Order: sequence, then C-alpha cells, then structure tokens
Amino acid sequence: MVENLRKKTVSGVFWSAIERFSLQGVMFIINIIMARLLLPSDYGIIGMLAVFLLISQTFIDGGFTNALIQRKDRTEIDFSTVFYFNIFVAFLFYILIFVSAPLIADFYNMPDLRDVARIISLSLIISSLSAIHKTKLTIDIDFKTQSKISLTAALISGVIGIWMAYENFGVWALVTQTLVNSILQTGLYYLFSHWFPLRIFSWVSFRILFSFGSKLLVSSLIHTVYYNLYSIVIGKKFSAADLGYYTRAEQFAVFPSSNVNSIISRVTFPILSGIQDDDVRLAFAYRKYIRLASFIIFPLMIGLAVLAKPLIILLLTEKWLGIVVLLQILCLDWMLDHLSIINLNLLYVKGRSDWALRLEVIKKTIATIILFASIPFGIVGMCWGRVLYSVIATYLNSYYTKSLIGLSLGTQIKDILPSLMIAILMGIIVHGSTMLLSNAILQLLVGFIVGVGCYFIISKFFKMDSLDELFSLIKR
Repeated sequence: MVENLRKKTVSGVFWSAIERFSLQGVMFIINIIMARLLLPSDYGIIGMLAVFLLISQTFIDGGFTNALIQRKDRTEIDFSTVFYFNIFVAFLFYILIFVSAPLIADFYNMPDLRDVARIISLSLIISSLSAIHKTKLTIDIDFKTQSKISLTAALISGVIGIWMAYENFGVWALVTQTLVNSILQTGLYYLFSHWFPLRIFSWVSFRILFSFGSKLLVSSLIHTVYYNLYSIVIGKKFSAADLGYYTRAEQFAVFPSSNVNSIISRVTFPILSGIQDDDVRLAFAYRKYIRLASFIIFPLMIGLAVLAKPLIILLLTEKWLGIVVLLQILCLDWMLDHLSIINLNLLYVKGRSDWALRLEVIKKTIATIILFASIPFGIVGMCWGRVLYSVIATYLNSYYTKSLIGLSLGTQIKDILPSLMIAILMGIIVHGSTMLLSNAILQLLVGFIVGVGCYFIISKFFKMDSLDELFSLIKR
C-alpha cells in the first residue's frame, strides 16, 4: 500500500511538474517578449478586469471540482450535473459582465474597458465547456494528457499574442491571446479525453455535492475578492501604469511558488483523499510533502528576491525597474503560501469544508483591515501588509491540523526550519558574491551558480532528508 502511494505520487508529481513547468516556462518567455513590446498600462487594463473574471470563475466552479475529487463514490450523473451547472453559471456571469461593462469603465474612468470587458469575458463560457474534462483527468492523476493540452494551447496562443503586440494592437494582443488559449484548450480536452455528459441533471446529486462545495465556494470567493482588492484599490487610487507594475511584480513573485504549490496540491489532494480514513498514513505523507515543498520553495523565493534587479533589467528592460522593490517584498509573501495550501488541503481531504470556510472568514477579516490600514503608505506599504497577513494566515491555517491528525504548528516549524535557515544563508552568500558586479547578465550567472552550489553543498553537509528525497523522486 505504501509503495502504491509512492508510485502514484512519483508519477503524479512528474507529469504535473512537466505540465506546470513546461507550460509556465513557455508562458514566461511569451510574457517577457510581450512585456517588452507592450506598455505597463496595457497590463494595468487587464489587471482592472481580473477581479471580475476571477470572481466569475469562482462561481462557475462552485467548489464542485474539489467536491468531485473528494467524493469516493462519484458517478457519471455527478459529472454531468456539474457540467451543466458550470455552463449555466458561465452564461449568467457573462451576461452580468456584458451589462455592467459601462459601469466598470466609468468606475476606473477608462472608456476602453467597456469593449475589452465584453470580449475577454467570453473566455468564461469557453472554459466552462471543458472544466469537467480537466477534473476527470485530475482524479485519474493523468497530468500527462493535461500537459499536452496546456502546452499546445499556450504555444499557439502565445505566438498570436506576440504577433499582435508587435503589430501595435496594444491591450487587444492580451485579449486575443486569452481567448485563443481558452478555445484551443477546450477543443483539445474534447479531443483527448473522449468524455461527453449524459443528458441528465440530478437535483439529488447537486444537493449532495453542493453541501460540500458550497462552503468551498464561499471560501474561494472570499479569498479571490481579497487578493483582487489590491488591483481594485491600486487601479482606483493610482494610475494604470502603477497597477501594471504591481501585476507584473505579482506574476514574477508567484511564478516559482505557485508552480510548486500547484504540482503538490493537484497531486496530493486526490492521493490523500484516497487515504483520508488512515490518520497515521495521512500524517506521514503530509509531513513528507510539506518538508519537500519547503526545501524547494524557500531557496527559489529568496534567490528571486536577491537577484530581482538584474533579472528585471535583463528580461524587461529598465522601463520596468519600478517593480523591483515590489517583487522583492512579494517574494516574502509567497514564500509561505505552500504551508497554507497544504494545511487547507488537509481540511478538504477530511471533508471539513465548514472549518475551511470559518478560517477564511476570520483570515480575510484580518487581511482587509491590514489592507486598508496600509493604503496611506503607498503600494510598497500595501505589499508589506501582505507579508504580515501571510504570516498570520500560516498560523491560522495550521490551527486545525493538530486536532485532525495530531500535528501541531511546532512540529511543522521543526520540519521546515532547516530548509529556511539554509535558504537564508544561501541568499546572504549570493548577495555578497554579486554586489560588486555591475553587469546584469554576470550578476545572474554568478548568483545562480553560487546559489545552487551553496544550497546543495550546505544541504548535503547537514544531511538533509529532503535532499535525498528530491534525488530519489528525480530518479524514480
């Protein structure tokens, strides 16, 4: 049983990593090229609309994805019911955004937002048509197929976006890229998965799934609204260019953390759901996941913060230097995100979406107070407020873990502290080795070599179990 769990984890992590890093690597390169061709204000316009699109997407999912994964006795009727629900809600929210587009444009005092909102929100309907296909592949831990679909769609839509940016289409290059990506992904999911819904919508199935998913819906909605409040506030109180700086800094900061988080979360949730009744195995697997995630994420985030300036100069040119300080601060924020995600996954695995909702209400009440208190300190102060909230959220998310599987926050800190200390030491060494260099390329090259070398040498010296686990995972 343990070996079977290990094989599922290795296979899932491998193909999830291929899917995430190949996709994000391609998207990263595409976004770099487009950022050099477009203006910060173009990204600011999309950032102003992000909150409306993300809230709509949260309602479309409705928490049903996790409900389907968590439920052991799911049926084709369940899948079909959620499929029709997704499409209905997608059409509903598209109509709402279409009608509200003039009001959104007036709120930001940007007339161009009206047409952009009405066109880009079509992606909601398109994506809803393949949401269940993706869920079924996730349940089967089939990230190989997902990697083919995502990468193909990203490459084609990215080339089209770059061409339009080069031809001076401005923000419409980003809009077209988004729509083409959604169309291609949906078409490819139907081509590869061969799943079609039954002609049935079951209210019994809906009520059962909704009892679990509704709490996740509210929880996700609160989380989505909170994180996008920053874009709303910055877009309203500052300029579109300032919002462009913030959104680009966020995209860079979230890149390493979210990719590792996504790989671990997507793999661990269906696997841990399969052993949800065995607390001993659950605790063992949970601690291993959290140690390995910390071992990978901590050096990535600290390294990114230390080398932020030469990285931005090299990739985006000096016109984007305004994001350097924001990026460095947000790296500290995202460095702890994996701890929150894994703790929350445990609540979902145990079917305690009510506890997850309770936590989200408490956390986001505190977070909103921090947000509005930090506005007078400008965008930099708002980013520091996010770091403060991240620390508080990590503590609160671990609150129920002890009562569920007997793991206290102190035990979790002991698990991650060695990786954190080695990563900090690595960051100090990298900073010292690059501070006298003036060339951006040389700084990145020296910093990368010194950072990777120091981290693995120090980890080997202290005989870190996570290093052996990482090598074992790669070999397998």
